Amino acid sequence: MSGRGNTVKQGGTISRSKKAGLQFPVGRIHSKLKKSNYADRVGSAAPIFLAAVLEYLVAEVLELAGNAARDNKKSRITPRHIMLAVRTDDELNKLFEGVTIFQGGVIPSILPVLLPKKSSKSDIGHSQEDRDDQDHSQSKTEHETKKKQPKKQILQEAHVNTQEV
Repeated sequence: MSGRGNTVKQGGTISRSKKAGLQFPVGRIHSKLKKSNYADRVGSAAPIFLAAVLEYLVAEVLELAGNAARDNKKSRITPRHIMLAVRTDDELNKLFEGVTIFQGGVIPSILPVLLPKKSSKSDIGHSQEDRDDQDHSQSKTEHETKKKQPKKQILQEAHVNTQEV
């Protein structure tokens, strides 16, 4: 009596992707390598290695893009998230240096020169002119203190400096 649940699977073919434990199609990559004019012959390990490298790169980009989407409180990865992920990672940015990501936008950055100057708590409530006046008065007092130094002390310092030379 043959039951439907007791069927034994006869020896089916196992794909090279499954043998290698990859999601990317090894057979398709092998045929693309053969059809293109990269080389006259293609080894059997080359498409497996290439599929593994491509799968790793895609996983890395998708992980970083998913983090960027989550940071922006979105559940769907957009080209903008991919671009932000690639451009913020140093190694991926170097790899994708000449690549334009369609609909990716630009990296948000403001030059430090254009940022407003940080003010201390004592400067709050004072205008720029008041701060300039304070700076000038401080520089005058410093200059006046240098002038008021006794001549005898200046001569002694000059004498010491000439002896050292």
